[in-house]
Amino acid sequence: MLTTPLHQLTTPPLRLGLTQWSHNTWQRKFYPSGTKSGERLARYAEVFNTVEGNTTFYASPSHATVANWKAATTDAFEFTFKLPQAVTHQLMLRHADEMVSEFISLMAPLHSRIGLWKIQLPAAFGPESMPDLQKFLNGMPASFNIGVEVRHPAFFAKGEEEHALNSMLLERGADRIIMDSRPVFAVPPDTDALLDAQQKKPHVPVHAISTANTPMVRFIGDPTLERNDAFFANWQKKIPQWIGEGKTPYLMIHTANNDQAPELAAHFYDLLSKQIALPPLAPLLPEDNSSQMSLL
Repeated sequence: MLTTPLHQLTTPPLRLGLTQWSHNTWQRKFYPSGTKSGERLARYAEVFNTVEGNTTFYASPSHATVANWKAATTDAFEFTFKLPQAVTHQLMLRHADEMVSEFISLMAPLHSRIGLWKIQLPAAFGPESMPDLQKFLNGMPASFNIGVEVRHPAFFAKGEEEHALNSMLLERGADRIIMDSRPVFAVPPDTDALLDAQQKKPHVPVHAISTANTPMVRFIGDPTLERNDAFFANWQKKIPQWIGEGKTPYLMIHTANNDQAPELAAHFYDLLSKQIALPPLAPLLPEDNSSQMSLL
């Protein structure tokens, strides 16, 4: 029987996380009472063992911030940082060597805790840009785990362009990041959060392919939690399959506004635990705080 909690394992069977570690609506239902904003990452890492570092997409952190992120986590925790949008969206991976080198150097204190370096490409990055991606991947350190997320329709058409992309990633040992946004597009936009998600989130087919050893699934859930189970059914089979093959999947959970993302992640982990033996997940709120909450 597995007794060590997921967040304490340095070689876990999978990585479970959210798209952020700081969210105001999680106060008192995930963060214990009195948790300050600067303490949220440490608290987050007491339950989940990875997170999407989206902040680096918009702006590079300071050296002090990088040091704080390291101090707030342990070697059992892994970040997945996006490369800056200036590299991926503005320069489209061209003539970006200096900028990438500076970013990699800045993140050096966390290199041992970066499980996946994420290259999120815009929909405008199509098959004609494949040579740029090839050159860029060849220029990244060979020891880095790389995840590539594409959004151009040609890469989802199951034709020559998609085959060429998958072959390139297989050769480099880079993972193709999988976006599953089906839940937010399967229902009427009956909340502001759903309406916003349907306007902003990519609506692309789900191709459950693993091109390396750390497949990542980004699951964008419906804020009405019970409407998500049908869409997760296939992942209940695929993720245990990957684990059985010796891979370490990453399961990143969003909801349209992320208010209930911790609960949805815990629910999905429970479903996976019914398919394969997994270590326990720490409670979303420590027991002493849960007891206090029940008295209110």
